[in-house]
Amino acid sequence: MEKIDILSLDLPELEKWLTEMGEKKFRGKQIFQWLHVKRIFDFDEMTDISVQLRAKLKEHFCVNRLFVQKKLESSIDNTVKYLYKLSDGNFVETVLMDYSYGKSICISTQVGCKMGCRFCASAIAGFVRNLEPSEILMQIYETEKDMGIRVSGVVLMGIGEPLDNYDNVIKFLRLISDKNGNNLSLRHVSLSTCGIVPRIYELAELHLGLTLSVSLHSADNDKRSEIMPVNRTYNMNSLIEACRSYIEKTGRRVTFEYAVIDNVNSSDKDADKLADLLRGMNCHVNLIPVNKVRERSYRTARSGVSEFAKRLGQRGINATVRRTLGSDIEAACGQLRRDAAGQNTNGGAVC
Repeated sequence: MEKIDILSLDLPELEKWLTEMGEKKFRGKQIFQWLHVKRIFDFDEMTDISVQLRAKLKEHFCVNRLFVQKKLESSIDNTVKYLYKLSDGNFVETVLMDYSYGKSICISTQVGCKMGCRFCASAIAGFVRNLEPSEILMQIYETEKDMGIRVSGVVLMGIGEPLDNYDNVIKFLRLISDKNGNNLSLRHVSLSTCGIVPRIYELAELHLGLTLSVSLHSADNDKRSEIMPVNRTYNMNSLIEACRSYIEKTGRRVTFEYAVIDNVNSSDKDADKLADLLRGMNCHVNLIPVNKVRERSYRTARSGVSEFAKRLGQRGINATVRRTLGSDIEAACGQLRRDAAGQNTNGGAVC
């Protein structure tokens, strides 16, 4: 019998399973809190439920754990990068970042990525599969346990495209914010997408309160299609229309991510086109010095990013330059997984 991944069940689903097993409904909330509040993943340690029920849990359910394959700690800014091994032997990356307001964690949503953005390391090793809600969630729980902390913010900006794994990501968001469990406000969650337009409209209808971050990287359709193949399916005009609809529907400001790449999208003309595109929108532009990737030739001069931000500001566009974190440990997602994929060895129990 294939066991059920209990951490991917929301509370109503868990209650339903237990009542069908002949148990009282309230047992679901008890077990849910053991998992998501007390972070106990061994059924034998759930001491306020009967031995008989614990035996049933072990028979029917499993906990989908992650295993630390590699951990890198920055000597510059307290950034910590994890390479996690999944129960099937695949790898994902997670980055813990230290800010003045608390700890924020950047998590992955897929093993690899289909989107093929030219400046990104995540897609180089190829797409394998979507992550289950439990595997997205456990990046947070395992990191918090290892570091002895609780995170105050979550960023879905690691390996993978969150809106390409839409159903599992939405399930994760409901799990992490459940008031009976972890109870993290989704106002402290940012979801980054390269621009899967139909899913942006769907996300707006849910009124989750999270921050939508859109990877734009060019205000020119042809140029964006060259560096971001998704633009050939959902062009920039349809993407901006979807973002305007999202702002109107949710009342939330949209963040546009823009990796400034020398001799690609960094000119004064590029800044002017971006300002024209976004003028009048309730938005913020986050300028990013592009991360160095061994297989790519893209580079960014730090002075060029500052000048780009200055030009946008002169044209009425709110823009800031993202602080580079973990530069001494290759904190950009995708590089550790790519290296580990060729050294894959069996390990860890399969849920």
